[in-house]
Amino acid sequence: MYEGNYLAQHLRAASVAQSEGVFAKMPDKSLVSYQAFFDGAQAFAQVLISKGVKPNDRVAVQADKSIEVLQLYIATVLAGAVFLPLNTAYTPAEISYFIEDASPSLFVCDPKLYAQLEPIAKRLGVLAVETLAADGSGSITDFSTLDRTEPFKVVPRDASDLAAFLYTSGTTGRSKGAMLTHENLWSNASTLKDYWCFSDKDVLIHALPVFHIHGLFVALNITLAAGSSLIFMPSFNADQIVDAMSEATVLMGVPTFYVRLLNHRYLSKHSVANMRLFVSGSAPLLAETHVKWQEKTGTAILERYGMTETNMNTSNPYQGDRRPGTVGFPLPLVEVKITDPVSGETLPIGEVGSIEVRGPNVFKGYWKMPEKTKEELRENGFFITGDLGMIDDQGYVSIIGRSKDLIITGGYNVYPKEVEIVIDDLDGVVESAVIGLAHSDFGEAVTAVIVVEPGVNLTEDTIKKALSTSIAKFKQPKHVFIVDELPRNTMGKVQKNVLRKAYSS
Repeated sequence: MYEGNYLAQHLRAASVAQSEGVFAKMPDKSLVSYQAFFDGAQAFAQVLISKGVKPNDRVAVQADKSIEVLQLYIATVLAGAVFLPLNTAYTPAEISYFIEDASPSLFVCDPKLYAQLEPIAKRLGVLAVETLAADGSGSITDFSTLDRTEPFKVVPRDASDLAAFLYTSGTTGRSKGAMLTHENLWSNASTLKDYWCFSDKDVLIHALPVFHIHGLFVALNITLAAGSSLIFMPSFNADQIVDAMSEATVLMGVPTFYVRLLNHRYLSKHSVANMRLFVSGSAPLLAETHVKWQEKTGTAILERYGMTETNMNTSNPYQGDRRPGTVGFPLPLVEVKITDPVSGETLPIGEVGSIEVRGPNVFKGYWKMPEKTKEELRENGFFITGDLGMIDDQGYVSIIGRSKDLIITGGYNVYPKEVEIVIDDLDGVVESAVIGLAHSDFGEAVTAVIVVEPGVNLTEDTIKKALSTSIAKFKQPKHVFIVDELPRNTMGKVQKNVLRKAYSS
């Protein structure tokens, strides 16, 4: 089925023989079969094509998590277009940038935001603006239920064609669109399915957002690749997750999930008896959390390492020692090396340097940014991740730091510069420095250190209030400190390491 469309054909192959099998169990306990899921995706694909979406066009979606959003992703692939999921926390100002940069032919948003976003999208040349609510209702769903006489024909796509792209923040404040091909997505899903021993008997607890690679391209694609099923949850809920463990086999989450679950009164070795795998990613997992989880449940969390541009690169072993503080070994077909950040020369085992990766999972480049692509994607295929790390004598990879000051909070990426730009625009602000500080729940807390003009009465509360409508909530500082000046080195560069040390307590 779906012959000629590289990704769709592979994602459907495992479930063709069990079309009436369960794909998803919904919050209301209703069941969605594989047949119903793909029928819905095909109906959406027909809507996209009828609205003028052509091969290689972008389909941008900012909508709350629902089965319909997952179907829209598959529909976009079937229509030969490029899926662009957008964080639901993005403000209209941020959405405006993404639409202008990506030039999607169709934009789907929440009905409640239609009045705000439709004029922006139309002004920027979007052909059609449709709506989709968390309950699955909306104009695009209405169109998908119309009777159609023409049988659906999948649009042919090969391995090198784009299937999706996601925006990843840039240190200059400008977000970059990472272009992912059909092969990028399928190679990673296929590898992880085998590496983590997924089968059609597995049941995955899906509580992750679907505008992010973890929830969309890892959790969903592996489920489809294995023909397994998932328990669909709109968001993280500790009670619901613990309850679901009796019928599930796998949980994928960010470190925040595991920190919060550790405090649940019913989490125990007994409650996880049916579970075979707990995966953590999108942010560093504290070794302390790893140890506490093993003590309380008798199971070891499997931590892995990935990023928007590459999907997954490494993983602790399914069978073997899952070492706290490491992200395991390079995945099959993926090469990882540590290089000198200046010369690019490969460093010996045990030395800290820049992490570079190469494999079929590595993206095609940055959308409309050939120079940036050339800077970070070498001619030999290795991608310079911007992360600092080391490989020990047994092959385990450890992430030591991030050379670009990336903050990962609750599994979301925040680059300080994009927050600093907004803060510096506030009346009365001279300059700011944004850093990440350790946080027991979110991994890191976005923290702003700000210099204000003499005589100006700016407080932590007034600054937080001013930022509340201009940037997404996960980017907003959890702490704000007002200072007389920022520490600098002899070259005039702000010493963020000094700030981290000063405010770490």
